[in-house]
Amino acid sequence: MIHVVLYEPEIPANTGNIIRLCANTGAQLHLVKPLGFELDDKKLRRAGLDYHEWAHMKVWENFTECLAYLETQGIANDAVYPLTTKGVETPHTSHLNRPVALLMGPETRGLPEAVRMMFPKEHWIRLPMAENSRSLNLSNATAVILYEAWRQQDFKTLA
Repeated sequence: MIHVVLYEPEIPANTGNIIRLCANTGAQLHLVKPLGFELDDKKLRRAGLDYHEWAHMKVWENFTECLAYLETQGIANDAVYPLTTKGVETPHTSHLNRPVALLMGPETRGLPEAVRMMFPKEHWIRLPMAENSRSLNLSNATAVILYEAWRQQDFKTLA
């Protein structure tokens, strides 16, 4: 199983795109509050289209609750992979052929250091980019990492 965790997402269209991504791959989506939008936001609905009914999505009041749930699903801290520009590993060098959680931070500020430090540094994933690039869109970055994890798992049905 692949879990996608959006830590305090801010932009409804990105979250809508990720809902659609998770629905089409069978990944479990987790949204950790506070959210930068309402779940009935028009931009969220438009980006997610009618995929909400197929997406496996949970909303958490805080990160501690989310982590506790993940642990019940066999996802310990050593199976959580934060996306960060501080990472050394890439999706292609990371061992994702097992139950994992892919952790994405807020669009405007990324994962707080205190959150990143909860997980082994050798699991911090960065996406290679051209020099002097700022960042990729959150939904694009999530798609890159999710599809690499799924590829490593031989595209087995996730849901």
